[in-house]
Amino acid sequence: MVEAVQDAGVVVTGAGGGIGAALARRFAAEGARVVVNDLDAAKAKAVAEEIGAIAVPGDASTIVAEARDALGGTIDVYCANAGLPSAGSESADEKVWALAWDVNVMAHVRAAQELLPAWLERGSGRFVSTVSAAGLLTMIGAAPYSVTKHGAYAFAEWLSLTYRHRGVKVHAICPQGVRTDMLDATGSAGDLVLQPTAIEPETVADALFAGIEEDRFLILPHPEVAGYYQVRAAEPERWLTNMNHIQQKWEATR
Repeated sequence: MVEAVQDAGVVVTGAGGGIGAALARRFAAEGARVVVNDLDAAKAKAVAEEIGAIAVPGDASTIVAEARDALGGTIDVYCANAGLPSAGSESADEKVWALAWDVNVMAHVRAAQELLPAWLERGSGRFVSTVSAAGLLTMIGAAPYSVTKHGAYAFAEWLSLTYRHRGVKVHAICPQGVRTDMLDATGSAGDLVLQPTAIEPETVADALFAGIEEDRFLILPHPEVAGYYQVRAAEPERWLTNMNHIQQKWEATR
């Protein structure tokens, strides 16, 4: 058992399936009191009933107060997991860009606005952001997703550097492919780049809990992402050339 989460009040957004459901199950198994959130009320209820949790369906941007009440007045851990896999290029409709920004970034910002006053007053709180390796690197064929996941990572990083001395702990989870409905939605680009090394959602939960025990900000369920990230920073021309080769390979299959 991870002592830091025992009897903690935990909220997991987008927890009707995939990574969110795996996180909710793991927190419950570790002795936490869990709120399961999802836009799909039936899915949220099913997961909550399975693990003895509380379902609070709805838009992740709007449920913090209701989730807090459901947990008896205190949220100790907030998992900003809900996300959109928005594909497209610079030509994607502005509505696609706006929705990706709203779900992948602003939902995290709004949650933090609700959570931080109480956390800073008491000197503790834990914010878990499900980002993606796309937030450290990028993803071919998915400009809105890649750009907004960079934003999600930047916001988590900012929270950590700003408030860690005041007791707020932040974790950014950055997996590559995970066997979920979202991976299926990535189409041929995902088949080329993500499917070959895809992992189960439970492996992501394992990685998060290892990071909680080690008090680590950056959670890499695919350890090889660290090497890619280093190359991107140190040798950007090499990294961009390699990524462009993947882009060309993808284009040749379409």
